[in-house]
Amino acid sequence: MLQVDTVNYIRSEVNAKGHSYSEVARRTNTDARTVKKYADQEEFQAKKQTRKKQRSPVMDPVKEQVDQWLIDDGKKKKKYRRTAKRIWQQLCDECHFEGSERTVRDYISKRKVSLQEESHQAALPLESKPGDAQVDFGQAPFQRHGEIVELPYLVLSFPYSNAFVVQVFESENQDCFLEGLKRFFEHVGGVPRRIRFDNLSPAVKKVLPHGKRQLTEGFHRFALHYGFAYEFCNPGAGNEKGHVEAMVKYVRNNFFLPERKVFDLEEVNAGLWKTCIADRDRAHFEKKSKISELFEADQQALFYLPEKSYEVIRYETIKANKYGYVAIDGSKYSTSPRYAGQRVLVGITYDTIQILTDQYETIVRHIRSYEGEVVMKWQPYLSLMARRPNAMKYTSFYDQLPQPWQEYLQACTYEEVKETLKLLSTLLKDHRMEIATEALQAASRHAHPSPDAIRQMFHQLVNGRGFREAITIQQEVPTMPEAQRGMTRYDDFFQLSGRET
Repeated sequence: MLQVDTVNYIRSEVNAKGHSYSEVARRTNTDARTVKKYADQEEFQAKKQTRKKQRSPVMDPVKEQVDQWLIDDGKKKKKYRRTAKRIWQQLCDECHFEGSERTVRDYISKRKVSLQEESHQAALPLESKPGDAQVDFGQAPFQRHGEIVELPYLVLSFPYSNAFVVQVFESENQDCFLEGLKRFFEHVGGVPRRIRFDNLSPAVKKVLPHGKRQLTEGFHRFALHYGFAYEFCNPGAGNEKGHVEAMVKYVRNNFFLPERKVFDLEEVNAGLWKTCIADRDRAHFEKKSKISELFEADQQALFYLPEKSYEVIRYETIKANKYGYVAIDGSKYSTSPRYAGQRVLVGITYDTIQILTDQYETIVRHIRSYEGEVVMKWQPYLSLMARRPNAMKYTSFYDQLPQPWQEYLQACTYEEVKETLKLLSTLLKDHRMEIATEALQAASRHAHPSPDAIRQMFHQLVNGRGFREAITIQQEVPTMPEAQRGMTRYDDFFQLSGRET
């Protein structure tokens, strides 16, 4: 018998689209008579076979316990599952089992097959079974910096219980997509057995004939690490994941409208975990039980999380331009002057861009921008400029310095320029240029400051002491008797001393 996917394809092409038997036979590499057989077949139900249930007096009392152990072990990697011998030993120790190891071994070998069949039956596309999930992106308006912007949010829903989890991101790219899935798995404490997606670009590189998909490398590795089964909707058939589409709308209408103010996405996402949990305190629209109670069945059916957490990062080798910038998704990130015009290794996550050595050591770390802007870390450039301060004014680097620093450096001597650039190189290893600029402006209130004065002001700002005005000491001078000059005072002093002696 042909595979189910092939049979469905044949029936769709012949009966729904009107293609000829021979044409479909060529596409599927199948005999035309076979194509006609399945296209015209009306009955696919297997004949029922009745079989008497065999009694097993030795195993019957412990079958339920063995089944539970097999189900629990099925959530683990194969190397962590109990052997038949170990299960027999546990039965003897814990259940006073008197049967032989062979009896247990025979039962387990047959029961594993039936459990596997039950698992496959639970994977029918349109059935809602515990542990199955669906995933999709949505869009919602948010207030940011006084403007209305649209941000994507990722939803994972459980059709069986009607529970969901959601996180908001800056983009629908693969980095945010995989980061969201990882957060979902860790939050619910396990991995869904099967997840249905549409043909979203972070997961599917190309849609192939006969329901096949060419996956992106990142998604393929992610799925292998967590071990979930993945399914994709037919192109243009989003209704095949109708539950999550309805949940995307539910989340938008109930939690994101009217527009929420966003200052920090991580704070928003931290609050959404609590929102998702609180929402489960309502009754299921059909089953009438609380969603929180039904969700317990979903959680029990989840696979266990892998021992090691998946690091959602991808590495690319990108050529820097003549100024040492690398371009990623429309934004430019500084590297180091020595990499200008060369290829550099870049580690990319949903929120960071890391410039790395060949040994994967971090040279520069940037906060990822989704605004198409230039992101600059000055420190690597300052180290070079400190050696050649006279050449600094003739580089594009000088034009990109904040205006207060340009004005200050113009008023510095040659030695002050060198010391200032060395100072900036040190300060900016762990702090932003904005703080250094604020320290310069505070130190320049009364006169042209020295590099040491700027350093002192910088440390005051970083340590929370802020700018301190000079203290004016008001002190009253005591009134003294008028001093008399001349030898008479000298004689009086000795006369007085003589009398006392």
